Amino acid sequence: MTELIIVIAIIVVIVAVLLALRAGRERKLEGRRTEARELRETAQTHDQRAEVEEAEAARQAARAKQAQAEAEEKAAIARTEAAAAQERAQAAEREGGLAREHHERARAIDPDSADPDDGAGRADRSHDQVDHDAARDDAGSDDSRETAGRPETDDDTRLHEPQTGAPGSADLPGRQGRH
Repeated sequence: MTELIIVIAIIVVIVAVLLALRAGRERKLEGRRTEARELRETAQTHDQRAEVEEAEAARQAARAKQAQAEAEEKAAIARTEAAAAQERAQAAEREGGLAREHHERARAIDPDSADPDDGAGRADRSHDQVDHDAARDDAGSDDSRETAGRPETDDDTRLHEPQTGAPGSADLPGRQGRH
């Protein structure tokens, strides 16, 4: 009987050890399940934060792209405006040149401005010549030393007159004998 009790005790101890091992394993597995659940919850939180950050980054990129497009559009408008301003400045320069040319031609063919007997005509001529010299000084040409102190002659007038048959000039009546 004692042997039977010893065998039963050994069996009980083995069962108790197996149950303890099993319970330990279950606690360990439960601990790992709990840790895995917490890690999944943390991962889910990070996923949500990542999605929020990604959405914000996409919105910010869209705003940056829109701002860049607006800046490029403004730059294009500025280039267009600058080109238009330059074209207008060139047109104004051309018109000013044409105006000076027509003033010169008008002085050249005006019988009153070239009449040496008419005091008023010479006064107008002097005033016009000062304007003409100032316009040529602006263009970088200074021949005021050449004509200073001497009366204007036909040779001086011909320097300022367009040549007959030259490109851009018209043959004017009454000027054929003056060349």
